[in-house]
Formats: sequence, structure tokens, C-alpha cells
Amino acid sequence: MNARSLILSAIAGILALGMSATSQAQDVKILKLSHQFPASNGTDGDFRDQLARKFAKEVEEKTGGSLKIEIYPSSSLVKTMSQFGALRKGTLDMSVLPLAYGSGEVPEVGITLMPALVQSYDQGLRWKTAPIGAALDKILDDKGIKIVTWVWQAGGIASRGKPIVSPDDAKGLKLRGGDKTIDLMLQGAGGSAPNIPSSDIYNAMSSGLLDAAITSSTSLISFRLYEVSKAITTANDKSFWFMFEPLLISKASWDTLTPKQQKVVMEVGASLEPFAVAGAKKDDKRLGEVYAKAGNKVVDMNQAAFDKWLVIAKQTSYKNFADNVPNGKQLLDMALSVK
Repeated sequence: MNARSLILSAIAGILALGMSATSQAQDVKILKLSHQFPASNGTDGDFRDQLARKFAKEVEEKTGGSLKIEIYPSSSLVKTMSQFGALRKGTLDMSVLPLAYGSGEVPEVGITLMPALVQSYDQGLRWKTAPIGAALDKILDDKGIKIVTWVWQAGGIASRGKPIVSPDDAKGLKLRGGDKTIDLMLQGAGGSAPNIPSSDIYNAMSSGLLDAAITSSTSLISFRLYEVSKAITTANDKSFWFMFEPLLISKASWDTLTPKQQKVVMEVGASLEPFAVAGAKKDDKRLGEVYAKAGNKVVDMNQAAFDKWLVIAKQTSYKNFADNVPNGKQLLDMALSVK
């Protein structure tokens, strides 16, 4: 009987340990974060992937391991142009995403790539606490998405031929803008604008589908576009291209988190905004150096050229947004009020 009791006790103990381990495993929440950018290696590489990895590391530490984030770079989990819709539906948990990519589903988010509207990183970050930021939060919240980290990026123009600085340089060329708001301005300057995500620009330029492409300084470097270009217009002086590329979470996924986990997610997200600004500015400066080393001609856009683009933008992009997007004029007025 004693032997039997010992055996039963041992079995009960093993079962208890197994149940405890299972319970602990079930307590760990895993979110999947997919983005289009190349994977980084430590402190080298695309800062947007670095931001995602820093976020994952700090969230796991601050939640005691109860919340883990798995990173899928290079659109390896969800294709680039499907990520916005996947966030809305809750089939993707998180992404670092150019928000304007979602303007086909939610036209209002096109405001985040309106040409010449944001002209500096400080101005862009001031949106967060301004009425335009609150309006953007509500628009996304109603569509099933929350902003975790505010990330803005300036951009340049890579060209297979001559440098593109003023609107006259764009006449007759096929230029990738990134969203309808930029595309309308490029068309107003006499160019055509194929709709291509930044991750596909390299192939499009190497095949001749594109003559030039406008994207963030970081993407111009990370996607090695200097290999298929002859000239680059940097954002060192002026740029009409400032894009909002935030870290986002699906509301469906957000609602599965505990209050403590939600608090950690938002606190860590906000804490990474200075890192994002530093990374973007660093790449703005590196852009000319990288392209010059590859044999490209490097030029900057000056105020006079910027002003010419702005005139066309107001006649095309701004007018179309105000006339055809729900509350477009109100959103534009709120954005223009942020200096």
C-alpha cells in the first residue's frame, strides 16, 4: 500500500507539473509583426526593422515574458499592399507600415503623404498632439487600427537619367510617387505615375518600367536603388516628400491584451519615437554619400524648386483631397495649421 501511495503521489506530481507548464505556456501571448523592409543585423541595416526588434525586446522584458512579438521582415508573412487590410481585419497583429498605402481602403490616410504638407520632422511629430493627430487616431480607430509609434521619413528622388529637382525635370517620365496624393502632383508636372510599393522599385527601375522613384532616404539605401540609378536628389535641404510610417497594431489584437500589456505596448512605442527620428535623419545624411560612392550624381532640392512643386501640389493633390475625400478640406486645414 505504501508503495502504491508513493507511485500515485509521484504520478499526481508529474501531472501537476505538466498542467503548470501548460498553463504558463498558455499565459504567453504572441503577436506577429510583418513589414516590407529588409532585415537588419544588430545596429546595422534598416532602422525600421531595428525599431520593430527594439520594440519586441523591450515589450517582452517589461511584461515579464507574458507578451512576445515575432518579427517577419521583407513582407515574408503578409505581402506589402495587403498589410493595411490585414490589420483592419485582425489577420495581422502589427506592422511598421507607410500609412498612405491604405488610402485605397481609407482615403483619409492619404493626408499622411500629401506633398509639401509636412516639411520637417519636428512639424510631423507635432501632429501627434494637434487636432489633426486626434482626427487621424479616430479615423484609424474606427477602421480597426491603433497607432503605437509615430514615425516620419523624408524622401529623395532616384533617377535612371538626369537629376530630378524641379517640375520641368519630370516631364514625360514614369515616376513612382508612393500614393495618389504624390501621383497627382507628378502628373500635374507632366509625368506619369505607376503605382508600385517601395519593395518593388528595384525591379521596376532595372527593367525600365520606371524612370525615377521617390521614396524615403532609408528605402533608397536599403533597397540598393543606387545600383539602378545615375542620379539622386536628396532631402538635405528641401523635400516635398515626408511620409508617415508608424508602428501599428490591429484593434482586434489590442483587445486580446491585458491592461498591463496594453500600457507597456503604448509606453514602449512612444519611447522609441526619438530613435525613429534619429534613424531617419541619419539616413538623410547618408543618402548622398552612399549614392556618390556608387557613382551617382548627387544634388539637393532648393527652396525655389520646392516652391514650384508646392504650386502644382495645391492645384492637383490638395484640390482633389478637399473635393473628393470625406472631410478632406477639414483635415487639410487641421494639417496646415501645424507649423
